[in-house]
Amino acid sequence: MVQVTIESNTASSNRTNTRTYGNWRKPQSAGLFGLGSLGTAFLLGAMIFTVVVVMVAGLLRGVIVAAGLLVVFLALVTRDAHGASLVSRISTRIGWSATRAQGQHLYRSGPLGRALWGTYQLPGIAAATRLSEHTDSYGRPFAMVYTPATASYGVVIATEPDGAALVNQEQVDLWVAQWGHWLANLGDEAGVEAAAVTLETAPDSGARLRREVELNTDPQAPAFARQMLGEVVQRYPAGSSTVKAYVTITFSATTRTGGKRRDADELGRDLASRLPGLTAGLQATGAGAARPMGAQELCETIRVAYDPAAAGLIDEAHALGQTPDLGWPDVGPTAHETSWDGYRHDGAFSCTWSMTGAPRGHVQSNVLARLLAPHRDIARKRITLLYRPIDPARAAAIVESDVNAAQFRMSGTAKPAARDVVAVRAAQATAAEEASGAGLVNFGVLITATVTDRTKAADARAAIDSLSATARLRIRPVYGSQDSAFAAALPLGLVLSKHLKVPAELKDKL
Repeated sequence: MVQVTIESNTASSNRTNTRTYGNWRKPQSAGLFGLGSLGTAFLLGAMIFTVVVVMVAGLLRGVIVAAGLLVVFLALVTRDAHGASLVSRISTRIGWSATRAQGQHLYRSGPLGRALWGTYQLPGIAAATRLSEHTDSYGRPFAMVYTPATASYGVVIATEPDGAALVNQEQVDLWVAQWGHWLANLGDEAGVEAAAVTLETAPDSGARLRREVELNTDPQAPAFARQMLGEVVQRYPAGSSTVKAYVTITFSATTRTGGKRRDADELGRDLASRLPGLTAGLQATGAGAARPMGAQELCETIRVAYDPAAAGLIDEAHALGQTPDLGWPDVGPTAHETSWDGYRHDGAFSCTWSMTGAPRGHVQSNVLARLLAPHRDIARKRITLLYRPIDPARAAAIVESDVNAAQFRMSGTAKPAARDVVAVRAAQATAAEEASGAGLVNFGVLITATVTDRTKAADARAAIDSLSATARLRIRPVYGSQDSAFAAALPLGLVLSKHLKVPAELKDKL
């Protein structure tokens, strides 16, 4: 995850009044030789242990112990272009081998599947989720997804973004500022653990257009006009796409640390009065009409994600005025197979990438435009921005620790590198902005590309690599965890960092 301060003055203007954005930093821990605080403690402990071995067992055994510890030290400091250490990559490989050996990369559901209950429930980290529906103070139904493993509830808000076409730059800058304020205010919301923005592009089935034309066509219209409308209905959907956007907010089931867990009904009553304010704030960010998603609509969204072929059937049903009978036990795939760098589910194949480096320097507001746009080589593309708001009580300590870590790295050598000097300035700027009232947010990005033909997977990978370069993002496939990353990119309210066996805070300090 990468940290960014949310405030209007984080944007700078050049001579042409083009506003740019930046100053995001990856959390770091003070240490020696590129290590964190825990890694440095391990290094010092290893040196002391080696001296003790030399004094007790002799020089030869001390050299052997020092050589073994040196190998471990090199495995910790040797990192690839994405910042992953050799220890991390080896542990990932071992975990993947254990997963394959136990057959956990395969999933079969339904009456003929391996599940004893014979349903099509979600696999992996989303298997235990439960769905409930409630009504807010405006009388709108909203669905809540409960994740027992993390004791959290996810609420999904459907939005209809206005887009930037024919919109002047001043309005775009205002939308970005309002979005920053909305994210910063999440840190003040009681119980908010995370937020996610999911933008999905997919081919248009044309069912809605056909139904609309049929309902509004006059039987007495000239034959030429009716023929022209029929040709439009047949040809227009061939190259068109639909863009859907969802905002998922994850709330904790407990009001405080060690407090009593609230059930779905209790939390639903609490959120009933809070959701109208959250949706109203989203409308000011350019998200368009924002409304909470009901249980039926959420079931259809998740079902289509795992089985893209169902999208046409669901659109046809809605065009005929019918509602598909879908429940939460029916939205999972019939079968899936997870590979090292891909995920096969029902009749589709997907690959998910994660962001390992935010854009360096400053970027403009349209930096993600090409990445979010539909692409001809990708049947369905899902971009999910993950946010972890940090409450103001912790934000001050975090930015001060980051300043101390940056200064420690710069002062650790007689001739500090230019990057270390710039890092100190950026850390100090972040601390100054936080002290003036800015919010602090951890963020990450997941990119999922889905194709219905396995032979087109290579084209989809090449397209994502090209699009990520235009967005100035450094990404890599989520090796060995494609099924979990696929589920995390869906609007389910999953918080990946809480599903890790080794906490993310501990990894950052190695």
